[in-house]
Amino acid sequence: MNSIKFIGMDVHKNSITIAIANQGRRGPARTYGAIDNDLGALDKFCRKMVSTASQLQFVYEAGPCGYGIYRHLSEKGFDCMVAAPALIPKKSGERIKNDRRDAKMLARLHRAGELTAVYVPDCQDEAMRDLSRAREDAVSATRKAKQRLKAFLLRHHIVYSGRSKWSKAYFNWLSAIAMAHPAQQVTLQEYIDAVHENMNRVNRLTEQIRQLVPSWRLAPVAAALQSARGVSLIVAVTVLAEIGDLTRFESPDQLMAYLGLVPSEHSSGDKIKRGGITKTGNSHARKVLIEAAWAYRMKPRVSRVLLKRQQGLSDQIRQISWKAQLRLCTRFRRMAARGKPKPVVVTAIARELIAFLWAIAKQVQPVTEK
Repeated sequence: MNSIKFIGMDVHKNSITIAIANQGRRGPARTYGAIDNDLGALDKFCRKMVSTASQLQFVYEAGPCGYGIYRHLSEKGFDCMVAAPALIPKKSGERIKNDRRDAKMLARLHRAGELTAVYVPDCQDEAMRDLSRAREDAVSATRKAKQRLKAFLLRHHIVYSGRSKWSKAYFNWLSAIAMAHPAQQVTLQEYIDAVHENMNRVNRLTEQIRQLVPSWRLAPVAAALQSARGVSLIVAVTVLAEIGDLTRFESPDQLMAYLGLVPSEHSSGDKIKRGGITKTGNSHARKVLIEAAWAYRMKPRVSRVLLKRQQGLSDQIRQISWKAQLRLCTRFRRMAARGKPKPVVVTAIARELIAFLWAIAKQVQPVTEK
């Protein structure tokens, strides 16, 4: 028995629809049926299949159900892939979609080697990713709460004359506002309380990240990445939690493409046309890198904050950090002088910044879990 069975699974909250494709190009995929989305039911299915083939290769799409099935099957010794949904080939004329067809398509494409696997983080990395995403959600909620408060004040022609909003003086000014009607006064206070609540939530989550990072296996890499200008603790943690160990990429070019920071292209024959970045891959890491790239609009310098972050790091890491400043600050200035739009400039800087971060990560070995 030397056959291989490729098993496609369309995973949902309560069910898993399964299709099977036998080894070989000609045989069509067949539908097995649906089972409960339960590890016990999955184990029962595996026991039925192991006697029918020498090897079972499972595949399902990445989605809201997470990586529990992947980890369970891997612990059992089975080959399992979590496919990237955005990179699954689809027929342009296909107008019928259901669970059965999706499972058969996955089994067939897996057999043909046409699927691209996503990176599956280990449990500790995923836990840190959940925490960093929770903070990102809190930041987004804070921004929306501030927008609602400013919109309310604007509707009533209440304008702050000071220089800095969201400072202590600004909140003191807010507390002194007296609205014409009690209902409006209550509304104003609720908007103010919502801003305070969300800001406190961001601070709590930031503090939790700061406390939990030292026990993380990637803590040495996170500390090293902060030697680069613009890469704060939050940026370093977000990049590593979303991508994992940067050195798993053979070259920085692969990392740039993985993050969708490379230009798109639509060329044919002698006509070459390149557009904006592809925006494939992880949007969370791409977002914080673009935010960090704004730090290179200023002249190169090692500030007191950056000098403190570089304490205890090797000379090689500090040299890479300084080299990044010299190149990226100069590149930012030259591109802006040529009239390039600021978003284009910042994206180009972020693309090169991740290459320098890759070089820094190469100098550090993450802690291996025992």
